[in-house]
Amino acid sequence: MKSFFIFLSKKKFLKNFIEKFPPSKKLVQRFISGESFEDALRVIKKLNSLNIMATVDYLGENVQNEDDAIKFSSYYVEILEKIKEENVNSNVSIKLTQMGLDIGEDFCYENVKKIVKKANEIKNFVRIDMESSLYTQRTIDIYKKLREEFPKNVGIVLQAYLYRTEKDLIGLFKDSFLNVRICKGAYKEPKTIAFPKKRDVDENFKKILKICFENIDRVYPAIATHDEKIIEWTIDYIDENKIPKEKFEFQMLYGIRHDLQRKLSEEGYRVRVYIPFGKEWYPYFMRRLGERPANLLFILKNLFKG
Repeated sequence: MKSFFIFLSKKKFLKNFIEKFPPSKKLVQRFISGESFEDALRVIKKLNSLNIMATVDYLGENVQNEDDAIKFSSYYVEILEKIKEENVNSNVSIKLTQMGLDIGEDFCYENVKKIVKKANEIKNFVRIDMESSLYTQRTIDIYKKLREEFPKNVGIVLQAYLYRTEKDLIGLFKDSFLNVRICKGAYKEPKTIAFPKKRDVDENFKKILKICFENIDRVYPAIATHDEKIIEWTIDYIDENKIPKEKFEFQMLYGIRHDLQRKLSEEGYRVRVYIPFGKEWYPYFMRRLGERPANLLFILKNLFKG
């Protein structure tokens, strides 16, 4: 099912149908905060009122035009300025292919550096999202280069379904302090480089978290999951090992498990919600459908209504 939706995420002809079909349009609105930063800002303020932090993603990926990549980069600088003006608790998340990684690594680096430099000026933070395995090493290389100049203002994402992630993790925190989001991974990867079975991904996720917690003075882990079993395992582990709650955070996606977000926040855990916005929502939306087949059933049931 996941592979099927990743395949569909590349078929733009479906986007028009989804935009016009009321049930699927409603589902899009569940996962995407809107098309403008003002839409995202309203969500950020609501979450902040519940003592929940945010990270903002201006949707877009695999940019092939230099002018477009520069525009995306410049707009992220504006977003950071607006976050400061509005005095809200939010940072930003970016994708390197949106910044021109397919065009050139040096070109991409300069676009991202502009954003991270602004984050440094206003004491904020930029999370570099991880994309498919085609980009893993280049993403790590650019992150490490940025971290040398802006150690407190940039972080990265590592994916538990890749075999290489344990080695990447250890290498990154041995070099310098590491702020890392750990997630399962949302792209289709061959079994030669990624765990094909969910239970193996889950076990590797916990193994990676354990390494983070064992090196908590060198790693700040952001635990990105809605999996209650992994969350419960994490809470049991940090309680048993007396790890302070301010040493890590839970991260979840906008539109998924509001109840769990609030519960964790009320229990004193740091919680951050990933808030996407923008017109280029289609690939992101299809990946979310692939992760939650129940959303497809919602659409199918509404096909035959009215």
